[in-house]
Amino acid sequence: MMLDPPPVNSVRPRIRVYHSEDIALGPGKVNLLEAIERTGTLAEAARSIGISYMRAWHLLQTMNACFREPLVHTSRGGSGHGGASLTEAGHAVVAAYRRMEAESLRALEPAWLAILRHLAP
Repeated sequence: MMLDPPPVNSVRPRIRVYHSEDIALGPGKVNLLEAIERTGTLAEAARSIGISYMRAWHLLQTMNACFREPLVHTSRGGSGHGGASLTEAGHAVVAAYRRMEAESLRALEPAWLAILRHLAP
């Protein structure tokens, strides 16, 4: 997955939501959901984040199986080409995940500042 490199001297939480043995949601899956929202197709979303279509399809199948409602609605290809869009549940889950990240960063700040003082220049 193509992620921006972290800024020099930074902290980044990597939150994963588990459902039984599966990772229902994590940074890569949320990036895929956001890419689907931007591009409107699973193929374009996969290409935009640097993964194969089959990998994206597998991630999407796992996510949809882990949640009560599908996070993405897909339509098959063909002459009109396929499409993909986030469902209401998909939008809600992405927003909640991003909120967890933001709240985690705020909670980490005091300890991060203590560590930062000890990092080499």
